[in-house]
Amino acid sequence: MLEQDIVRLQQRLGYEFRDTAFLKLALTHRSVGAANNERLEFLGDAILNCTIAQALYERFPAANEGELSRFRAAMVKGDTLAELAREFDLGPFLKLGVGEMKSGGHQRSSILADSVEALIGAISLDADMATAQHRVLAWWQERLDQMDPDLVLKDPKTRLQEYLQSQNQPLPVYDVVAVTGQAHDQQFVVRCTTAVLPAPTEATDSSRRGAEQTAARAALKALGQKI
Repeated sequence: MLEQDIVRLQQRLGYEFRDTAFLKLALTHRSVGAANNERLEFLGDAILNCTIAQALYERFPAANEGELSRFRAAMVKGDTLAELAREFDLGPFLKLGVGEMKSGGHQRSSILADSVEALIGAISLDADMATAQHRVLAWWQERLDQMDPDLVLKDPKTRLQEYLQSQNQPLPVYDVVAVTGQAHDQQFVVRCTTAVLPAPTEATDSSRRGAEQTAARAALKALGQKI
C-alpha cells in the first residue's frame, strides 16, 4: 500500500494509526497466508457488539432484552458492515490471495464486513479500547440516529408480505436462480417476484435466507417503503 493510499484511507476512517502495520494487517485476508486479519476481526467483533449494545441500551430505555438484541443484530449484521466498508471504499485497499482476487473478493460483502471488524480491533491495539469505541460510535452515528425500532422488529420478508396483503395482492415468490462457489463458501442468488412490480428483484448472499431477506428489502425499496 502506497503512503498516499494510507493517508487517504486514514482520512476516511477518521483515525491516524501510530503503527500502520496494524492498518495493513486489518486489510489482509486469510487467503494471503498465516499473517492475516482473523484475530483482529475476532477482537473487533467483540468491541463492536459491546459498544453498540451500550449505545442501544441508553437510547431505548423502554426496550426489553429481546428487542435490544434485535436492534443490535440489525446494527452489526454483515450487510451493515459491508455497506460501511463500501462507504470507506475499502475494496481497493484489501490484500487478497490470487484466487480471491480473481473471483472478485474486493467486492465480496463477507470480506468487506470482516475488514471493518478487523479495523476496529486494529484501532484498539494501536491506541486503546476507548478510542476504538469512539470510532465505532462515530461510524454508526447516522445509522443509530435513523434507526426505526418498529421496522427493525420486523424483517423485510415479513414487512413485504404484510404490505402485499394490505394491498390485496398475492404473496411474493422466492426462487433460487443460482448457487456459486465451493461447498464451504457458497453464494445464493435469489429472485423475489411480486405482482405489483414490473420486474423481480434479485440478491446474493452466503445463505438462502439472507438472500431472500435482501431481495425482499430491494422490493420494499422499489415500492417506496421505508427500509
